[in-house]
Amino acid sequence: MKNIVLILIISLVLASSASAVQFTEGKEYICLNKPATCEAQVLEFFSFDCQHCYQFEQVYHISSNVKKLLPANTTVTKYHVNCLGPLSKQLTQAWAVAMALGVEDKVSQLMFSAVQNTQSVQTPDDIRMVFIKAGVSPKEYDWAWNSFVVKYLQRQQENAAIDFQLRGVPAIFIKGKYMIKNDGLDMRSIDLYMKQFSDVVTFLLTQ
Repeated sequence: MKNIVLILIISLVLASSASAVQFTEGKEYICLNKPATCEAQVLEFFSFDCQHCYQFEQVYHISSNVKKLLPANTTVTKYHVNCLGPLSKQLTQAWAVAMALGVEDKVSQLMFSAVQNTQSVQTPDDIRMVFIKAGVSPKEYDWAWNSFVVKYLQRQQENAAIDFQLRGVPAIFIKGKYMIKNDGLDMRSIDLYMKQFSDVVTFLLTQ
Protein backbone atom coordinates (compact mmCIF):
# COMPACT_ATOMS: atom_id res chain seq x y z
CA MET A 1 0.00 0.00 0.00
CA LYS A 2 2.84 2.38 0.87
CA ASN A 3 4.46 1.67 -2.50
CA ILE A 4 1.22 2.52 -4.32
CA VAL A 5 0.87 5.80 -2.42
CA LEU A 6 4.51 6.65 -3.16
CA ILE A 7 4.03 5.98 -6.88
CA LEU A 8 0.95 8.19 -6.92
CA ILE A 9 2.82 11.02 -5.19
CA ILE A 10 5.74 10.79 -7.61
CA SER A 11 3.34 10.78 -10.57
CA LEU A 12 1.58 13.89 -9.28
CA VAL A 13 4.88 15.68 -8.73
CA LEU A 14 6.09 14.84 -12.25
CA ALA A 15 2.80 15.92 -13.79
CA SER A 16 2.90 19.16 -11.83
CA SER A 17 6.47 19.84 -12.95
CA ALA A 18 5.62 19.20 -16.60
CA SER A 19 2.59 21.50 -16.51
CA ALA A 20 4.63 24.19 -14.75
CA VAL A 21 6.91 24.72 -17.74
CA GLN A 22 6.70 28.43 -18.49
CA PHE A 23 8.25 30.68 -21.09
CA THR A 24 8.87 34.40 -20.99
CA GLU A 25 7.56 36.98 -23.40
CA GLY A 26 10.51 38.79 -24.94
CA LYS A 27 12.83 35.82 -24.43
CA GLU A 28 11.44 32.74 -26.19
CA TYR A 29 8.58 34.53 -27.95
CA ILE A 30 7.12 37.93 -28.81
CA CYS A 31 3.50 38.88 -28.27
CA LEU A 32 2.06 40.82 -31.22
CA ASN A 33 -0.57 43.52 -30.98
CA LYS A 34 -3.15 41.25 -32.59
CA PRO A 35 -6.05 39.14 -31.33
CA ALA A 36 -5.28 35.44 -31.01
CA THR A 37 -7.19 33.03 -33.24
CA CYS A 38 -9.32 30.31 -31.71
CA GLU A 39 -7.63 27.66 -33.85
CA ALA A 40 -4.46 25.75 -32.94
CA GLN A 41 -2.58 27.34 -35.82
CA VAL A 42 1.13 27.53 -36.67
CA LEU A 43 2.18 29.71 -39.61
CA GLU A 44 5.74 29.50 -40.95
CA PHE A 45 7.22 31.96 -43.44
CA PHE A 46 10.21 30.84 -45.51
CA SER A 47 12.04 31.43 -48.78
CA PHE A 48 13.79 29.01 -51.10
CA ASP A 49 16.43 31.74 -51.52
CA CYS A 50 17.14 31.85 -47.76
CA GLN A 51 20.16 29.84 -46.61
CA HIS A 52 18.90 29.76 -43.02
CA CYS A 53 15.57 28.39 -44.25
CA TYR A 54 17.46 25.72 -46.18
CA GLN A 55 19.32 24.65 -43.04
CA PHE A 56 16.12 24.88 -40.98
CA GLU A 57 14.27 22.63 -43.41
CA GLN A 58 16.72 20.40 -45.24
CA VAL A 59 19.83 20.11 -43.07
CA TYR A 60 18.38 19.89 -39.57
CA HIS A 61 14.77 19.02 -40.56
CA ILE A 62 13.49 21.15 -37.71
CA SER A 63 10.03 21.86 -39.19
CA SER A 64 9.19 18.24 -39.91
CA ASN A 65 10.56 16.95 -36.59
CA VAL A 66 8.85 19.64 -34.53
CA LYS A 67 5.57 18.98 -36.35
CA LYS A 68 5.65 15.40 -35.04
CA LEU A 69 5.82 16.70 -31.45
CA LEU A 70 2.86 19.08 -31.69
CA PRO A 71 -0.71 18.30 -30.56
CA ALA A 72 -2.64 16.29 -33.15
CA ASN A 73 -5.18 19.07 -33.82
CA THR A 74 -2.51 21.64 -34.76
CA THR A 75 -2.74 23.17 -38.23
CA VAL A 76 0.70 23.94 -39.70
CA THR A 77 0.82 26.19 -42.77
CA LYS A 78 3.90 27.35 -44.70
CA TYR A 79 4.04 30.52 -46.79
CA HIS A 80 6.77 31.61 -49.19
CA VAL A 81 7.88 35.26 -49.22
CA ASN A 82 8.81 37.61 -52.07
CA CYS A 83 11.61 39.51 -50.37
CA LEU A 84 14.65 37.49 -51.51
CA GLY A 85 16.11 36.65 -54.92
CA PRO A 86 15.25 37.72 -58.49
CA LEU A 87 12.67 34.93 -58.87
CA SER A 88 11.14 35.25 -55.40
CA LYS A 89 7.73 36.33 -56.70
CA GLN A 90 7.64 33.42 -59.15
CA LEU A 91 8.73 31.05 -56.38
CA THR A 92 5.88 32.33 -54.21
CA GLN A 93 3.50 31.58 -57.07
CA ALA A 94 5.14 28.17 -57.49
CA TRP A 95 4.60 27.44 -53.79
CA ALA A 96 0.95 28.36 -54.30
CA VAL A 97 0.91 25.73 -57.07
CA ALA A 98 2.40 23.19 -54.65
CA MET A 99 -0.25 24.08 -52.06
CA ALA A 100 -3.07 23.84 -54.59
CA LEU A 101 -1.87 20.43 -55.83
CA GLY A 102 -0.99 19.13 -52.36
CA VAL A 103 2.63 18.37 -53.33
CA GLU A 104 4.47 20.64 -50.86
CA ASP A 105 6.54 17.81 -49.38
CA LYS A 106 7.54 16.47 -52.82
CA VAL A 107 8.52 19.88 -54.17
CA SER A 108 10.21 21.41 -51.12
CA GLN A 109 13.37 19.29 -51.02
CA LEU A 110 13.90 19.38 -54.79
CA MET A 111 13.35 23.14 -55.00
CA PHE A 112 15.66 23.91 -52.08
CA SER A 113 18.35 21.74 -53.67
CA ALA A 114 17.92 23.35 -57.09
CA VAL A 115 18.02 26.89 -55.68
CA GLN A 116 20.65 26.47 -52.97
CA ASN A 117 22.92 23.63 -54.11
CA THR A 118 23.02 23.47 -57.88
CA GLN A 119 21.76 27.02 -58.58
CA SER A 120 19.85 25.50 -61.48
CA VAL A 121 16.75 27.64 -61.00
CA GLN A 122 17.41 30.73 -63.10
CA THR A 123 14.14 31.11 -65.02
CA PRO A 124 10.43 30.32 -64.57
CA ASP A 125 10.95 27.32 -66.86
CA ASP A 126 13.51 25.97 -64.39
CA ILE A 127 10.90 26.21 -61.62
CA ARG A 128 8.49 24.29 -63.82
CA MET A 129 11.12 21.58 -64.38
CA VAL A 130 11.47 21.04 -60.62
CA PHE A 131 7.74 20.29 -60.40
CA ILE A 132 7.99 17.85 -63.29
CA LYS A 133 10.85 16.09 -61.49
CA ALA A 134 8.60 15.93 -58.42
CA GLY A 135 6.04 13.98 -60.45
CA VAL A 136 3.69 16.78 -61.51
CA SER A 137 2.71 16.53 -65.19
CA PRO A 138 3.49 19.56 -67.39
CA LYS A 139 -0.21 19.90 -68.25
CA GLU A 140 -1.24 19.84 -64.60
CA TYR A 141 1.43 22.38 -63.67
CA ASP A 142 0.52 24.78 -66.47
CA TRP A 143 -3.17 24.58 -65.57
CA ALA A 144 -2.45 25.21 -61.88
CA TRP A 145 -0.01 28.07 -62.59
CA ASN A 146 -2.72 30.06 -64.36
CA SER A 147 -5.61 29.03 -62.13
CA PHE A 148 -7.73 31.28 -59.95
CA VAL A 149 -6.92 29.16 -56.91
CA VAL A 150 -3.17 29.71 -57.30
CA LYS A 151 -3.62 33.46 -57.84
CA TYR A 152 -5.65 33.55 -54.63
CA LEU A 153 -3.06 31.57 -52.66
CA GLN A 154 -0.30 33.79 -53.97
CA ARG A 155 -2.10 36.94 -52.79
CA GLN A 156 -2.84 35.24 -49.49
CA GLN A 157 0.88 34.63 -48.89
CA GLU A 158 1.85 38.16 -49.92
CA ASN A 159 -0.87 39.79 -47.80
CA ALA A 160 0.05 37.68 -44.77
CA ALA A 161 3.69 38.80 -45.00
CA ILE A 162 2.53 42.43 -45.05
CA ASP A 163 0.03 41.87 -42.25
CA PHE A 164 2.68 40.39 -39.95
CA GLN A 165 5.18 43.11 -40.97
CA LEU A 166 7.69 40.39 -41.74
CA ARG A 167 11.33 41.36 -41.16
CA GLY A 168 13.08 38.09 -42.01
CA VAL A 169 12.78 34.34 -42.44
CA PRO A 170 12.39 31.70 -41.18
CA ALA A 171 9.64 33.19 -39.01
CA ILE A 172 7.03 31.23 -37.08
CA PHE A 173 3.78 32.65 -35.73
CA ILE A 174 1.40 30.92 -33.32
CA LYS A 175 -2.37 31.59 -33.34
CA GLY A 176 -1.71 34.81 -35.23
CA LYS A 177 -0.53 36.54 -32.05
CA TYR A 178 2.82 35.08 -30.98
CA MET A 179 6.16 34.91 -32.81
CA ILE A 180 8.93 32.47 -31.85
CA LYS A 181 12.26 34.12 -31.01
CA ASN A 182 14.82 31.73 -32.46
CA ASP A 183 17.71 33.51 -30.77
CA GLY A 184 16.03 33.00 -27.39
CA LEU A 185 15.96 29.21 -27.61
CA ASP A 186 18.52 26.70 -26.36
CA MET A 187 21.15 26.42 -29.10
CA ARG A 188 23.51 23.99 -27.37
CA SER A 189 22.37 21.18 -29.65
CA ILE A 190 19.81 20.55 -32.40
CA ASP A 191 17.90 18.10 -30.18
CA LEU A 192 17.61 20.62 -27.35
CA TYR A 193 16.60 23.36 -29.78
CA MET A 194 13.88 21.23 -31.39
CA LYS A 195 12.56 20.08 -28.00
CA GLN A 196 12.34 23.62 -26.65
CA PHE A 197 10.93 24.88 -29.94
CA SER A 198 8.08 22.36 -29.80
CA ASP A 199 7.56 23.07 -26.08
CA VAL A 200 7.25 26.81 -26.74
CA VAL A 201 4.80 26.22 -29.59
CA THR A 202 2.73 23.83 -27.47
CA PHE A 203 2.76 26.36 -24.61
CA LEU A 204 1.62 29.22 -26.87
CA LEU A 205 -1.15 27.10 -28.39
CA THR A 206 -2.75 27.00 -24.92
CA GLN A 207 -2.60 30.78 -24.39
